[in-house]
Amino acid sequence: MNKQELLPRMGFPNLGLGVGLRSQHYDYLLQHDPEADWFEIITENYMDNYGFGRHVLEHIRNQRPVVMHGVSMSIGSTDPINRNYLKKLQELADFVEPVWISDHLCWTGVAHTNTHDLLPLPLTEESLKHVADRVLQVQDILKRPLILENPSTYLEFTHSTISEWDFLSELTRLTDCGLLLDVNNVFVSATNHGFDPEIYIRNIPHHRVVQMHLAGPTDCGFYLVDTHDNPVPQRVWELYKLAQELTDGVSTLLEWDANIPDFPELIQELHRAKDVMRGEIPATPLFQSRHEAVSNPVSHQLIQKYE
Repeated sequence: MNKQELLPRMGFPNLGLGVGLRSQHYDYLLQHDPEADWFEIITENYMDNYGFGRHVLEHIRNQRPVVMHGVSMSIGSTDPINRNYLKKLQELADFVEPVWISDHLCWTGVAHTNTHDLLPLPLTEESLKHVADRVLQVQDILKRPLILENPSTYLEFTHSTISEWDFLSELTRLTDCGLLLDVNNVFVSATNHGFDPEIYIRNIPHHRVVQMHLAGPTDCGFYLVDTHDNPVPQRVWELYKLAQELTDGVSTLLEWDANIPDFPELIQELHRAKDVMRGEIPATPLFQSRHEAVSNPVSHQLIQKYE
């Protein structure tokens, strides 16, 4: 990666092509050059972790830039901001010295109960103000911009009045936060809810995009699921190329969280991004679930209610 590629985005550099740090690759990474330009860690995996994982993280941090990506900030919850969580987050950040810290536009629980899922928000003016206030609080505590990712969603609220891309655009204006554009999540949500993913990508504030995610979802028949366990399909690559052109190029991260391949194979998939930007888009099919969709009248009624 040459210096010309390190273009600032909200003050953040283009780190190039990165992968998630996963325990399946610890031994390999301790014995070989990391190959990837940078690494992303799941923040919660390394909080209060002072064992082997922390040792590997320190090893990687001494060789490559690292960013922290959380799944439990619950920025959209009605619970008070969890200051104990933020304290641990800051302690980890002091150790890692991440280039940036990100989380998701979602809520993960209520009444101090974590569902361990990234739950969608009603996209309304009231919700926008609520989230903006909380983002400002978090940024004030962390003393740095928060980078927020668009989640994959499987239902929508009937009383939503704002598109997700407009919600995120206004949120960045109100708070000066950054965006982690998950191209795969745009594709998944667009397929599940019937909107055009290109409209989404064209209408976010491109100067606010700090990072992109790529991943492979699963086609379950009536909907797509963000499984992170397959190669990136052709349509996601096409959307990625569009997004990179509109943003003038930002850091790219390949997510792979189940059925994880060996590290050299992972790097090979990551480097397809270079071919894509040259116009050589892989004709990788969307992975089809081998199982028939299970009929669940209760969940079907809930989906109908909220769509």
